[in-house]
Amino acid sequence: MQDRHSTHLDVNVKRDYIIAMDNRSSIAGIELPDHSERERYSITDLSEEFGVTARALRFYEDEGLISPERQGLTRIYSRRDRARLAWILRGKRVGFSLTEIREMIDLYDADEEHEAQRRVTVDKCRARIDLLTRQKDDIDAAIAELAAFVATIEQK
Repeated sequence: MQDRHSTHLDVNVKRDYIIAMDNRSSIAGIELPDHSERERYSITDLSEEFGVTARALRFYEDEGLISPERQGLTRIYSRRDRARLAWILRGKRVGFSLTEIREMIDLYDADEEHEAQRRVTVDKCRARIDLLTRQKDDIDAAIAELAAFVATIEQK
């Protein structure tokens, strides 16, 4: 059982997280609308918009997940790079590996109707939901066991 202070802290942390996520476009989903409807973005633009470091963007580039153009030493990201970055961050947030993310986003180019991407993504998401549900059940059982153990100890 949580004490009053830790419950208050949990509520504040969750509230602050939700507010922060609502203010970031990456939480909105895969098809993130770009209200400015821009075609090109700098590394600073995407870093600020998605709350990631320039180093993270360079890493995703090195991994072949995004591929900005170069103007001298400057990276210029396209709308496609921005959309792929949204997929990457969403996938990471829910626990997919970079290999799984790459498989899902690379399928976008495989067919014009994107049916393969939809099918693979749905299958992977369902499998992830099943895994997370099992983990949640295990965590809930461990919490209940610990709470019962603490109650037993406190009674003595």
